[in-house]
Amino acid sequence: MNIREYMNLNGGYISSAEAKERSLYNQLLYEVEKGTIIRVRRGVYALNEGLAKPMVDVERLVPGGVLCMYSAWSYYSLTTQIPQSYCVAIERSRKVVLPEYPPIELFFLSNNVFKIGVSETVIEGFKVKIYDMEKSVCDAIKYRNKIGIDVSSEILRNYLKRKDCNIAKLYSYANAMRIGKRMDELVKYMI
Repeated sequence: MNIREYMNLNGGYISSAEAKERSLYNQLLYEVEKGTIIRVRRGVYALNEGLAKPMVDVERLVPGGVLCMYSAWSYYSLTTQIPQSYCVAIERSRKVVLPEYPPIELFFLSNNVFKIGVSETVIEGFKVKIYDMEKSVCDAIKYRNKIGIDVSSEILRNYLKRKDCNIAKLYSYANAMRIGKRMDELVKYMI
């Protein structure tokens, strides 16, 4: 099996350790030199055509990171805003070295807020951690001044229109994130 076949079977990525383990390291160096494989960060390589996909293997680029904010809102179709970068939440105490490509915006959260509402899903063949819909709506309310009142209102309005909305879970998360009172005001205003 050549390196491109192996990478295609593994989501378009390979680490230098995997390449060495599978005796593909010389092929890796050759393909990097040709430009068909790109180094996305130290020890992680991707197929050039794989970088054109809308989703990347977030776990390889930011281990332990969780898709959040615009990435999550877009995934749940809660906003018309198009994410300019992958929005990834990590614990506040962590330090992460980001690759030059793809564009990733980090959000540093306290440990207790970071753990709320984490779920796993498969997006375009990649297993990714993403905040569930209710946590994503709470983030929109919590960061309403940063993202804009109009965007946060759009997200909450679209969430409340959905048949699968879970108001009890929404309020549970809002209280844990200390925005319960604000959430209550906004929900009453929109209903």
